[in-house]
Amino acid sequence: MPSPTSSRTSLVIACGALAHEITTLLESNSWPHLKVECLPASLHNRPEQIAPAVRKKIKESRATFDSIFVAYADCGTGGHLDKVLAEEGVERLPGAHCYEFFWGSEAFLARHENEPGVFYLTDFLARHFERLVMEELGIRAHPELKEMYFSHYTKLVYLSQSDLPDVLAMARSAADTLGLEFEHVRTGFGELEAGLAAFARVSIPEN
Repeated sequence: MPSPTSSRTSLVIACGALAHEITTLLESNSWPHLKVECLPASLHNRPEQIAPAVRKKIKESRATFDSIFVAYADCGTGGHLDKVLAEEGVERLPGAHCYEFFWGSEAFLARHENEPGVFYLTDFLARHFERLVMEELGIRAHPELKEMYFSHYTKLVYLSQSDLPDVLAMARSAADTLGLEFEHVRTGFGELEAGLAAFARVSIPEN
């Protein structure tokens, strides 16, 4: 792979929940021509706002960057994100959720079909479970909401990108808080790395 030496850059518009993983991949793979800008991870609690926010960021960035890639799955937008990206001529990561591209589409879809009552956590969601789930969904202030949100779940599956014992402990604690069976699956970066690598190859500036 040629080494990019010009000042031209390409932009990865990412979900804030992927910031750590994407930054790690950019550094470990020596992709200095890729820059990442993140939208708030809290948009996942309001998925109808994701597509408009991504469109706004794309339009703001066109004059600055040579090419743009979106590091989101569909993320609950019901196809609205894909509609925006088709109109803007921008590609995204595969899959319906980040759980799918971390675990791999085949493994995730097989589990989802055979065991639909699963609540998934990634490293980011395990670390921020208290804020993003318990507080932002109102469960901490109104405990009765836990039954409303989670009565149809039977298991929490932690899809880990790292091997950090403290994050594993946070995921186990989240399962205990929700009263769910716990399972740990080590996924690493999964298809996130392949998606970024493909964009990195096609966006390398000419010397």
